[in-house]
Amino acid sequence: MAEVRPRLSKKEEKQLQQLLENEHFSLLYKGSVHGYTAAAFHAKCDRQGPSLVVAYNNSGFVFGGYSSQGFNSSNQYIKDEKAFLFSLNKGENQDRPLKIPVKNADQAVHDKNDQGPNFGAGSLCFLITGANSTATQNNNYCEFDLAQFHGNDPALVECEVYRIEGIGDMLECPWRKITWTPEERSNLIEFVKQYKTCLNPVSQVRILVIGPVGAGKSSFFNSVNSVFRGHVTSQAIAGSDSTSVTKKYRTYTIKDGKAGKLLPIILCDSMGLEEKTGAGLEVEDVPKLLEGHVPDRYLFNAAASIQSDFPGYIKLPSLGDKVHCVAFVLDACKVSILSANLEEKLRTLRAKVSQCDVPLVLLLTKVDELCPIVAEDIQEVYRSRAVQNQVHRAAARFGIPVCNILPIKNYSSSLELDCDNDILILHAVQQMLRFADNYFDNISSAVSD
Repeated sequence: MAEVRPRLSKKEEKQLQQLLENEHFSLLYKGSVHGYTAAAFHAKCDRQGPSLVVAYNNSGFVFGGYSSQGFNSSNQYIKDEKAFLFSLNKGENQDRPLKIPVKNADQAVHDKNDQGPNFGAGSLCFLITGANSTATQNNNYCEFDLAQFHGNDPALVECEVYRIEGIGDMLECPWRKITWTPEERSNLIEFVKQYKTCLNPVSQVRILVIGPVGAGKSSFFNSVNSVFRGHVTSQAIAGSDSTSVTKKYRTYTIKDGKAGKLLPIILCDSMGLEEKTGAGLEVEDVPKLLEGHVPDRYLFNAAASIQSDFPGYIKLPSLGDKVHCVAFVLDACKVSILSANLEEKLRTLRAKVSQCDVPLVLLLTKVDELCPIVAEDIQEVYRSRAVQNQVHRAAARFGIPVCNILPIKNYSSSLELDCDNDILILHAVQQMLRFADNYFDNISSAVSD
C-alpha cells in the first residue's frame, strides 16, 4: 500500500499550530484516498477527539474548521466554545492566518451521520452530496468574506481531517513501568543471551515479522541486530517504497557481537502486505510460513501462492523449523488511516495465527513521529497520552490485547546507539521470548495429554 501522506506543508502546519497553541497533528482522513463521502469521513474520524478539517482548492487557498469536541455521528448540534473557522491567507497577509470564531457556541457543529463536517449551522459544510466541494455562507453563526476565506472557489482538490493532540498532554504517571538505566539494558541483554527454550532440541525461537509496506519490519531486525553488534547495522534491506522492498523470505540469526555465539532468536522477515489482491505477501501463504514449510531465501511470487512442489519446500518441518511467535508491525501514525482492505488482511492474518496456536504481538513503530515529546526523550513513551491512545485504538481495531502491543522506535536515521532506545527494543524482544514460552508450554501440555 502506498503511504498516505499529508498534503499540509510544514509551513502551513506551523501557521495552524499558532491558532491551536502548538498542538500535534495526526492524519485521519484524506478524501482522495478514502473517498469523498460522509460514510468514509465518519468511519475514519468519529470518536477521535479534537479534530481539524483542512481543505485545499485550485486557487491555492487552505481553509477549514476546528472542533474541540470532534465528531460522533450523534445527529445533534454540538456545543463547542472553542470551535472556529480558519483560512491561511494568500497575498500580503499570508503569514497571518485568518481565524473566525463561531458566534453561537450552542450550534458550533452539526454532527449528522449522513453528512460531512458542518460548522456553524451551515456556515461551512464539506462533502456535500459526496462531492469534493464545500458550501459556505454568512449567517448568524459565522461572518466572513468569501473572497478572503477561499477566493470564492468552493471546488476542492483535497480534503483532510487531522486528530489534534496536545504535545504537552502527558500522563502524571507512566501506564507501563520501565527502568531506564544502563544496568537495565545490561540485564535485558543478559536475559536474551541466557534464554533457553523449555523443549529440546529447539535451541532458537523463530519470530515471524509481518506488516504493511514501509511499517518497519526489516528495520526492526536491523535494530535488534544493532543492539547486539554494538553499533548501528543494516543487514536486512530496508527502505520506503510503494511496493515491498523485501522480495525474499529471510531467516536472520543474530550474534552476540561480530564474532560472538548465536543468540537464541531467529527473526523471519516476510514480504510486505499491500492493499491490492495479488500484490505483496499473500494471506494464504502465511500458514505455510507458520508451519515451517518455507526455506530461507525463498523468492515470493505475489501472483501465485507457495506450492509444495517448489525446490526446497520443507515437507516434514521439525518443531525448530516452525514459527513460535508472530510480530505484526504497524506505523503508529497510520493505525487510524489504514485502508479497509489492509485492515481486513490483518484481521484475517490474526485469525490464521490464532488457529495455529501461535502467540501474537503488535509492534507500533515510529512512536517518535506520533508525539514530539517522545521524539525529544524516548523515556516519555509511556507517559505520552498520544501513544497510549494509539495503543488502545490498535487494540480495538485489530482485536489484539493491549498487553500484547509494544511501542518501539527503530534505528532508521540514527548513526549511534542510544541506551534508552535499546531498552525499548530489548523489552519487545523479551516479551516475544516470553510469549514463545507459552507456545512451548502448549506443545508440552499436548504431548503429556
